[in-house]
Amino acid sequence: MHGLAGAHIAITGAAGGIGLATCAWLADAGAVVYALDLKQADDQVGTFVRTDVTDPASVAAAVSQVSAHTERIDGLVAGAGIAENDVAAEDMDLDTFDKVLSVNLRGVFLACQAFGRQMLVQGHGRIVNISSMSGNHIVNVPQRQCAYNASKAAVTALTKSLAVEWGPRGVRVNAVSPGYVDTPLNALKRHQHDEWKERTVLGRFARPSEIAASVGYLLSDEAGFCNGTELLIDGGYSLR
Repeated sequence: MHGLAGAHIAITGAAGGIGLATCAWLADAGAVVYALDLKQADDQVGTFVRTDVTDPASVAAAVSQVSAHTERIDGLVAGAGIAENDVAAEDMDLDTFDKVLSVNLRGVFLACQAFGRQMLVQGHGRIVNISSMSGNHIVNVPQRQCAYNASKAAVTALTKSLAVEWGPRGVRVNAVSPGYVDTPLNALKRHQHDEWKERTVLGRFARPSEIAASVGYLLSDEAGFCNGTELLIDGGYSLR
């Protein structure tokens, strides 16, 4: 893919399964990677920048740190996210709901806003937000995750809104919506794996590298006409 070699790209949630794989994939493609997260993975790829995506000051500081390394910021992958435990909606406490929305939606917005400002000044940039098939296509079962589902639907809507506002000014904004991925987060719920795989047409989880490749595509020149696109990668889960 063209346009990635030498590109300076920031990734939030960089220590997680998809984020870590995306850092590695982009680095292999020749990009200069900035890994933003609260913690640094043992096998972290790229320049680590400690960032709390829910804190505007922390996100602003991350932009400043990245800008200290480069005169331009070519791309952002907003991938930080969490999911609540299996809780019935009628029993969910407000703190849990707010925490999920704070990371999954507020965190995406703050990252897009802070890095987007820099890209708009430059007149070019590429943003990929990590949404989920759970946002607009399915409802997670058997687990009950109303806050997660709502947050990811909002990420997709935010992506489209930013695409309309910023596309004419040179900044493309798109989203990737994965199905079930073989990540440490999903590994904690092994008792549900068989059911998830049975519902997936391809009968398996996605590999993190497969999601990373889709992110790479949307950041590349080949996706130059993609703006406001939601790329659903769910192995056919939503077809059943």
